[in-house]
Amino acid sequence: MTETTSHIGREIARQPRAWARACELLPQVADLLPQPGERVAVLGCGTSWFMAAAYAALRESAGAGETDAFAAGQWPAARRYDRVVAISRSGTTTEVLRAIDTAAAPVTVLTGVADSPAALDAEAAIVLDFADETSVVQTVFATTALTLLRASLGDSVEAAAVQAARILAGEHGLAPEVETASQFTFLGSGWGVGVASEAALKMREAARVWTESYPQLEYRHGPISIAEPGRVVWIFGEPVPGLVGDIEGTGATIVNDDLDPVADLVRVQRLAAALGRRHGLDPDRPRNLTRSVILSPATATSPASVASSAGTASPAVAAP
Repeated sequence: MTETTSHIGREIARQPRAWARACELLPQVADLLPQPGERVAVLGCGTSWFMAAAYAALRESAGAGETDAFAAGQWPAARRYDRVVAISRSGTTTEVLRAIDTAAAPVTVLTGVADSPAALDAEAAIVLDFADETSVVQTVFATTALTLLRASLGDSVEAAAVQAARILAGEHGLAPEVETASQFTFLGSGWGVGVASEAALKMREAARVWTESYPQLEYRHGPISIAEPGRVVWIFGEPVPGLVGDIEGTGATIVNDDLDPVADLVRVQRLAAALGRRHGLDPDRPRNLTRSVILSPATATSPASVASSAGTASPAVAAP
């Protein structure tokens, strides 16, 4: 069973319920999200950036329209889009606020805080306050935002929720050699690349473990050189032909089960929190991290203020 004495443990455990609420919310917010054929930019920082990348790949593969994902600090303000989607749990991250302020297209923000600067500055806000978190390390907010975006594309998310519930109940356990591994590499294809990047970040944040992440087809172009016994290669989704055999030849342990990538991410979250505790760490408060990165003008790359520049609140929709 999932540990629930820490904030992160409880937040990991409530993901299937939060995903269901996101799907219930979708009819109320569908008009605020990208429409078919629109040229869209999706941006965020850290975990939110990886969720943006996953959504962008999903949207393009669904034929819904050209979709680019950016780390908010790399936002190309001069590029033209029909709509911008910003993902920010706190709604206070400096780079996200700067991108909202400089975007020429209407911005919809997904946030956990209704009265945050991002929610007030954007043209529209979708408030996922039921998925907000106390832990510094993101789990439920990120996967809930991605679930809402997936559902908006008509992608079925029910199987992911069922699989996640089973994982939380103790199914799909990991081999002992996974829990004692010294290094992890996470691989994905398509939208699974964003999920793989997030998996690697979770392990670094909560457990200070050496992790890397790559698209599956990139793995043989150098990164496979570090694979060896005592290390793990974790593949999200179906492996490309020949990849498993190449990894087996290195002696590394392979994790690849028939799971939805977001459900499989729950396994990584649980492992990261467990390893953090085993190493004597507090996975709720990782070293050198805070809930939100708020930069002063002296440390930001532009003098944009972190304060809200809007005089009135944007339309916001929260779950009932």
